[in-house]
Amino acid sequence: MAILYLCPGRESETWVTPLERLLPNDEVWVWPEVPDPAKVEVVLAWKQPWDELKRYPNLKLISSIGAGVEHLVEDPTLPEGVPIVRIVEDRLTIGMVEYVVLHVLKRHRWVQEMEANQRAKLWKWLPPQDTPTTTVGILGMGALGGAAAAVLKQIGFRVVGWSRSPKAVAGIESFHGPDGLKPFLSVCAHVASLLPNTPETRGILNAETLAALPRGAHVINAGRGSAIVDADLLAALETGHVSWASLDVFNTEPLPADSPYWTHPRVTVTPHNAADSIADYVVPTIVENIERLRAGKPLQNLVDRTRGY
Repeated sequence: MAILYLCPGRESETWVTPLERLLPNDEVWVWPEVPDPAKVEVVLAWKQPWDELKRYPNLKLISSIGAGVEHLVEDPTLPEGVPIVRIVEDRLTIGMVEYVVLHVLKRHRWVQEMEANQRAKLWKWLPPQDTPTTTVGILGMGALGGAAAAVLKQIGFRVVGWSRSPKAVAGIESFHGPDGLKPFLSVCAHVASLLPNTPETRGILNAETLAALPRGAHVINAGRGSAIVDADLLAALETGHVSWASLDVFNTEPLPADSPYWTHPRVTVTPHNAADSIADYVVPTIVENIERLRAGKPLQNLVDRTRGY
């Protein structure tokens, strides 16, 4: 079997070395060097060129090297019938939880204001906010969202969650579907989007839905940039309806130099680094699926193409 690392622009050695160690009887190739396309049965993909995947007539498995799969499901030339799997891995989850908790706590404890006061040499007491009566909402209650919700709940926040379909999570008040979105947003002092990029989630945070938030709410986006309508968020920031936005993902990446987000006084920009796949931890999960493929066993973290995740 030949396994193809098809991740343009990403370093390959840290992925290829453990793959070769764990699969010594297979060949591992790095695109664009493909000696024989007919031998490729497994592709590890990230932002592959469209039209590329259809070159491999015996393809049996496509694995994203991250949690996101829009680079695959949006490819109009994606081969039909080939299963797609994504990464669900503890350290990827930990990174996302850290990001959400960090930015909730920064606002909750007035960190940005105190940093500005320090620069101004201004001693100004700011009253601590009450944690149990502060509501944090998680948009997207999958593996990442559920883990973030659990940690925030443990800290002492009231936590609510919204998902596409009903989900029961112990200790978390749950909302779902289009009818549940505005009631969910209406109670959130902080709302963190961990949503994937699907037709249903694109532009979900827009003028109408942002208006459902309490005045002064804090918006966090660590899922996909497409969840936010930028002009609408900027307008809500200007009026103060949204007090702060902590943004790790954007509609255009890298974030263009002329984006208003860079210099906005109430926006935190981070360069899509909330969490990332670390090869040493992720490769064993990819190898597990390859061995399951060989053995005819059910694949782990299988993607539903119709849902987009």
